[in-house]
Amino acid sequence: MIRWILRSLAALAVLILLAVGALFLIPAERVAGLVVGKFKTLTGRDLVIEGSVRPSIWPVLGVKTGKVAMSNADWSSSGPMFQAEGLEIAVDMAGLLNGEVKVRGVEAVAPVLILERARDGRANWIFGGDNGGTVSLDTPGVGKAFTLDRAVIADGRVVYVDHAQGRRVELTALDLETAIADFNGPVDLTISAEKEGQPFALELTLGRFRDFLDGKLGPVEADFVAGEARAHFSGQAGWNPLAAKGDLESDLGTLAELSALAGTAPPRLPQGLGAGGVTVKGAVTLTDKGSLHLRGGTVVLDETVLAVDADLTPGEARPKVTAKVVAGALNLAAVAGGAGGGAQGGMQAEGWPKDRIDVSGLAALDADISLKADGIDLGLAKFGPSALKMTLDRSRAVFDIAAMKAYGGAISGQFVVNGRKGLSVGGDLGFAGMNLQSLMRDFAGYERLVGTGDLRLKFLGAGGSVDAIMQGLEGSGSLSLGKGEILGLDIGGMIRTLDSGYVGEGQKTIFDSLTAGFTIAGGVLQNDDLVMTTPFAEVTGKGKLGLGARTINYGLRAKADVAGQVLTVPILIKGPWADPKISLDLEALAKERMDLQQEELEAVARAKAKALEAETKAKAKTKLEKELGVVQQEGETLEEAVKRRGEEVITDEAAKALQKLLGGGN
Repeated sequence: MIRWILRSLAALAVLILLAVGALFLIPAERVAGLVVGKFKTLTGRDLVIEGSVRPSIWPVLGVKTGKVAMSNADWSSSGPMFQAEGLEIAVDMAGLLNGEVKVRGVEAVAPVLILERARDGRANWIFGGDNGGTVSLDTPGVGKAFTLDRAVIADGRVVYVDHAQGRRVELTALDLETAIADFNGPVDLTISAEKEGQPFALELTLGRFRDFLDGKLGPVEADFVAGEARAHFSGQAGWNPLAAKGDLESDLGTLAELSALAGTAPPRLPQGLGAGGVTVKGAVTLTDKGSLHLRGGTVVLDETVLAVDADLTPGEARPKVTAKVVAGALNLAAVAGGAGGGAQGGMQAEGWPKDRIDVSGLAALDADISLKADGIDLGLAKFGPSALKMTLDRSRAVFDIAAMKAYGGAISGQFVVNGRKGLSVGGDLGFAGMNLQSLMRDFAGYERLVGTGDLRLKFLGAGGSVDAIMQGLEGSGSLSLGKGEILGLDIGGMIRTLDSGYVGEGQKTIFDSLTAGFTIAGGVLQNDDLVMTTPFAEVTGKGKLGLGARTINYGLRAKADVAGQVLTVPILIKGPWADPKISLDLEALAKERMDLQQEELEAVARAKAKALEAETKAKAKTKLEKELGVVQQEGETLEEAVKRRGEEVITDEAAKALQKLLGGGN
C-alpha cells in the first residue's frame, strides 16, 4: 500500500515540477490541463485541479495549486480517493538546472485520503495493468532516489475501509512532518492525529529510508504518546510483510487511552491488577504471520510484578494467548470482591452481592496460561506457594490446580468459569490437612470451628450474580476432622444440667473426631450423617444449611452416661447466619422422654404377660400330668407332649382292638 501510494505521489510531483519549466513558455491556464491529462494516462484516474497552477520563483522555485481531487477506483462509492484544499511544492533551482530533482518542500493542506479494499481483495491504491493506467517502475521519477527537505500535511484525514472484514479505521486532525536528507540514510517522521476522539502522537526514526520504502526490515526507533500512555520501541521493522523485532518499554497508564484508540470501553481492572497503572517491557517480535511474542518480559500491574513469556497468535475465530507467568505475592483481593469475610461482615452480612458479574471479556481471546506464584491473596482466602494452569476456550475458563499450599495444608482440583451461555461456575476441589479456623476466619469471619482435617467439595452454580449462583447451587462433599474444638458452645454442660445457657464467650466443646457428608440442591446444603466423638458423649447431627438464604436449621443429639443414667439431649441451632439461636430442643426432649417412658411401660407389660404365660403353662402341665398322664420330656413343648401322649393312647387302643379281632385276647 505504502509503496504504491508513494509511486503515485512521486508521479504527480514530477508532473507538476516539469510543468514549472513550461510555465515560462505555456500560459498558466494550460498547465493544469497538461498535468491532468498525463496523470490520467499514468494512473487511469481523473485528476481535478480547481483554479490555475501558480508558479513561484523567489525565494525558491515552486508551484501552488488550488483544490485537488483524484477519483477513486470504479468499484468504490466512497467519493474521491484523494483530495486537498491545496498543494505546494518547492524545488532547488540549482539542482534543477543541473538536471537533478531536489525537492525542497511538499505541503498538503487539509488532505483526505481514502484507502479501500473490496470484498474480492482488490485495493484502490494499486494502479497500472488491470487497474487502469501505465504507472510502473519505469515511469520517470518512480523508484528513483530523491531528497526532500521538508514535507508537511496539515489537518488531514485518512480513512481505511476493508469491505471483506467489515472494518473501518479513521484518523482525523492528522498533522505530519518529515524530511528526507539522504535517500539511503535515516529519516525522522513526526505524526499527530486523533482516532475515535483520542489524540495521539508518534515520533519515528527510520534508520535507512530506502529499506523502509521497499518494505524491508530496517532500524527503527519509535516513541508513542496518547494521554498518560507512553511507549518506546527500539529495533527493526518493515511493512512488506509487516514485521518487527526489538525492545519495548511502555507505561500504558490505566489503558483508558489505548482502549479509546481501539474503540472499546476501558477495562475495569481491579485494584492491585492495573487499576492504577500498567507497564510492560521486554523483547518483542511481530512476525509476518501476524503473531506477537514477548520474551523476558516484565509486566507491572500496580504493585504486582509479573515475569512473563507470552505468545499472541491470530487464531481462526479469535486471538490466542499462550504464556508462562511467574510472580511473587499476588494480591487478587479485588478480583474476589475485596477484603475477606471478616472484614466484609462475613457471617454477619445480610446477603450475597447482587451486582451483575460481567464475564464478556472471556470471549475476547483463547488462552493457555501457566502461573507460579509465591502466594495468592484473594481477600476472602489466602494461599501460599501455588502452581496452576488456566485454559480459556470459547469463553470457558478452566483452572487446574497442580499445587497450592494454604492454611497448613494443600489444595488440589479444578475450578471452572463458563461464560458461553450466561455465567456458570463449578469445581471439584480437595482440601487436605487444612486449619479450619484460619480458613473460615478469612472466608466468612467465622472462628468457632477449631481443627485440622480434609474437605472434599463438588459444586455447580449458574446466574448473573453471586446471589443468583448461591441461590441455585448444586453439589456434594464430605468433611473429616481430627481433634478439635467448637467455641461458644458447651454440649457437655447442656447434657449435665439440661440448661441451654452454656452458650457464648468462654464456652467450648472438645471433640476427638468429626465426620460428615452432604449434598447441595437449590442452594440448600443437607447433612444427615454428622458424627462427633467427644470424651463425654457421642454426638450425631442432621439438618440444613441455606447457602442461598444464609440460614441454618440443624439438630444435634448428644448421648452420654450421667450418674449411671444414659441421657440423650437434643440441641437445636436455628436462624440466620448472622445470629443463630442455640437451644435445647424441648419438644424433641419431651417426645423422647415420652417415648422412653412408653418403652419402659411396654417392657413392664411384656414382662408381666410373659410371667402370666409361664404360670398358665405350668398349671396346665400339672393338670395334664395328673389327669391324662402327660409327662413333658426335655426339649419338648407342652403341645408336643400332648400330641405325643395322644398318639401313644391311640396306638395302645388300636393294638388292643386288633388283638380282640384276631382272637388273641380276652
